[in-house]
Order: sequence, then structure tokens, then C-alpha cells
Amino acid sequence: MAQLDPSRLARIETWMQRYVHERKFPGCTVLIRHKGREAYYAEAGFHDVQHGTAFSRDTIARIYSMTKPITSVALMTLIEEGLVRLDAPLSDFVPEFSRCHALIDDAKRLDEVEPCTCPTLHQLLTHTSGLSYAFNAGLVPKAMEGRDIFFAPGQGPLADLTAKLGALPLVFQPGRRWEYSVGIDVIGRVIEVITGKSLDHVFRERIFDPLEMTETAFSVPQGAVDRFACLYTPLEGNAMALGGSHWGAESLRLVDRPETSAFLDATLFSGGGGLVGTIDNYMRFAEMLRSGGLANSGRVLSPMSLNFMMRNHLPGEIASMGPTSFAEQPMDGMGFGIGGAVVLDPARARVPGSAGDFSWGGMASTFFWVDPVQDLSVVFFTQLSPSSSYSSRSELKALVHGALV
Repeated sequence: MAQLDPSRLARIETWMQRYVHERKFPGCTVLIRHKGREAYYAEAGFHDVQHGTAFSRDTIARIYSMTKPITSVALMTLIEEGLVRLDAPLSDFVPEFSRCHALIDDAKRLDEVEPCTCPTLHQLLTHTSGLSYAFNAGLVPKAMEGRDIFFAPGQGPLADLTAKLGALPLVFQPGRRWEYSVGIDVIGRVIEVITGKSLDHVFRERIFDPLEMTETAFSVPQGAVDRFACLYTPLEGNAMALGGSHWGAESLRLVDRPETSAFLDATLFSGGGGLVGTIDNYMRFAEMLRSGGLANSGRVLSPMSLNFMMRNHLPGEIASMGPTSFAEQPMDGMGFGIGGAVVLDPARARVPGSAGDFSWGGMASTFFWVDPVQDLSVVFFTQLSPSSSYSSRSELKALVHGALV
């Protein structure tokens, strides 16, 4: 197994400082563990540019879609207990999906639909359900935007918004295509129905307490607002837009201040993108994945369940399933497991790494991956939306891979 060369790892901080100097990122941190031991940490820039507050290890950041693997693990714990199966139809838990319809091919109106089967939990987890996101292109995303279906922190409760989503048609027949979606937000509601508990309670009980993730939650912990980062965007319009906004004159436009953020008191527990936390907390979760489910206080999942979760669950690579939506990862050479992407062929993905890397990122440009071949966990935090603004993720993977000798 390769070792990490300290002199080559030092290139990472130089790269981070360049992003800050060029005003691409306000600030950022990176944390690497190799064979279970901390191998590297670096920080650069600010979590509040105006006040010059350093972006550091205890900075609390919005992790957005890096919530998805956590929600997926929570469901896997219920599967291990025999409480649910992946092939169960969503309608078993959310009755609004009992009579599903999907848009016909080349539909021009929202009412041009045909009956379809109800998506399964497995399809929700793998983004093959026919659901979508409001920031994608198309009739259903436009309807989601018009009906305020964003699964944002101030839109609770989760049950109400999930029911509202059920009134819309699916974008396509379940299983037919791959489209990045709110499917794992809906899985969050399924978890609530199965357990009879709110999603924040389930996370705390099954994941956060065992992993001692004391500063990860749907709301900023009390007394920690001064450590909660500002959110920035280079766009002149909506910071979550992926095609409708243009780059503005200010590359670090402030769009969410800690003192007024909806994350101070979340009312909707978004399993697809609602958590905030620190880099060390998320590394505890990544290390649990790498180590086969272990936590200091016991076991979160079995190694067999995690191996199953981190395999490719698609018929081939994502690109083969006709995706047209935004995604946090490349689509060539990439498969998708339960709640995260899986590298099938690094050469086809055109990003250095190992076959079997399991990863995902968040809209504010955060990113993590676990490399089972090199026994490596990497977590990167910053706060710039959207995550498609720069090629930072592929660059970071190349830097880390280049340090393995």
C-alpha cells in the first residue's frame, strides 16, 4: 500500500491559498486520515471575509448534500433490523404516491402523463425514481420551483412538503433514467414513518451519538453562531441556480449571514441537504464508512452492509442512463451506490483515484471521499455555492493521489 509523502501533501495548502488569494473561495479546510491516523490538515482564508474570521477546524459549515450518505446509513440501520426492505414501494410510507403518473416522452405540459409504478426506496436512494430537483431543467423542476418545493431549512415539517411533492408527476418512469433528485429527502420522511420519530432524533440516536458527532445537526448548536460560516456565491442571481444565473462582478457575494440564517432554527429536517457541522465531525462519519461501520461506542453498521451500500447499484455507469441533470460528480466512469457515487474506472472519470472510491459533495462546494484501496478518508470544507463554480474537487483528488508514493 502506498504512503503519503509530506512534501507532496504540502502542495495542497499552496493550492488552497491560491483559491483564497484569487477570491474563488472565502476560506477552506482539508482533513486527511490514512490507515486510521491523521495524515494531514490545512486551513486557509476566512469563514467571514468582512470580519477576517479564520476558516478553521471548529468552523461550522453547511454540508448540504453531504447529508445524503448520513440519511442513507440511517435507513441501512433499519434494514439491518428487518424493519424495511429496499424494494418496498414508497406508497407504503407516503400515501400521496399511491397513484403515480410520469410525464410522457417529449411532454410539453405538466398534464401530459401516463400511469406508472410507484418508485421503490432503492430507486429513491439511487436517483432513478423519476423525482427531480427544482434547480434542474424541465417541466417538473419548474413546477417544484413555482410551488416552493425546495426542502429548505425553514419549510417544515417534512411530512407536509413530502405530501406536496406527491401531487406532481414523475419526470420519467421509475428505473428508466438517472436524475439527481430530492429522493433522499423523501427517504428522510420514510425513516420518520418507520421509527415514529423525527429525523433529527433518529440521526442523533443512531449515528451522531455513537460517532460522537456533537456539533452536527439540522440547526446550528446553541452558543456556536460565531463559528458558523457565511455563505458566498460568484453568481449575480440565485446562489443555488445552475443555469439561470450569471457570474457577477463580485466573486464572493455574501448570500447567507450566520445571524439571520434559516439554519439557526430549522423547521424542516432535510435528509437530502439539511445538516451543518464541523470538518472533524464529518471525518468521524467518513472513518466509520472506511473502517466497516465501527464507532467508539460500538458499531453503526456491519461491514457487509457497508460493502453492499458502497457498491455500484446501477446497471452500468451513470452516463449510460441518459442523465440530463446536475450532479455533484462526473458521470463517465462513475456508478452510484446507496446515497453516494462509486468510481468504476478512474480513467473514464478522468480524475485520479481508485476503483471503489465512495464519495459525495454538497452545494456549498464541500466534498468527501473514502478510498478503500488506499485506506484513505478525505474531507474538504468551504462555503461557496454552487459547487459547479470551479473544478476544485477533481483538483483536490489529483493532489492527494499525487502524494501517494
